[in-house]
Amino acid sequence: MKTEPDHLLDQPTGTMERLLGKIGFDAEAKRPTVFTMESPIPEQGNDRTYLAHTDRLTVFLNVYSPNDGENKLHTHTNEDHAFIVLQGAAEFVGPNDEKMMVNTHQGIMVPRNCLYTFMAANNEALVMIRVGATVDADKSLYGRVLEDGTPLIGNSKENNTVPCVFKPGAFFS
Repeated sequence: MKTEPDHLLDQPTGTMERLLGKIGFDAEAKRPTVFTMESPIPEQGNDRTYLAHTDRLTVFLNVYSPNDGENKLHTHTNEDHAFIVLQGAAEFVGPNDEKMMVNTHQGIMVPRNCLYTFMAANNEALVMIRVGATVDADKSLYGRVLEDGTPLIGNSKENNTVPCVFKPGAFFS
């Protein structure tokens, strides 16, 4: 199991883009991928664990410390994605301040261009599977923008991101 977070503050690219760029993808391989869902739990910030991907689909295990989440209201312009809560609960907020509680073993689908944010709820850590599907393969998967269209890197100070610190002895598996 990893001991250092992958979600690093103020990198020139987002965590998913950086990790997938390192791993690469062989479109000709055409074979299944087995993955294990395990991660340290943070006491501060959040982290992503790569699980699997194709040229059109990504699967990550995301972990959040209590009261952490996707910081600013944003959308992904070329990705439909879903979050499935494995532990804890998340309060999702939409563009008109509408709130939706997503509990353990529930999920939420977020279509491209839908503004959202969320936080871990109930003062407990949150563990979710994040599945993303690229809509247009000729465009970047990583288009994250604010409500006014300003590009935003997820792990930036502009997104109110804090460094991830794992809680000693706390794991999801």
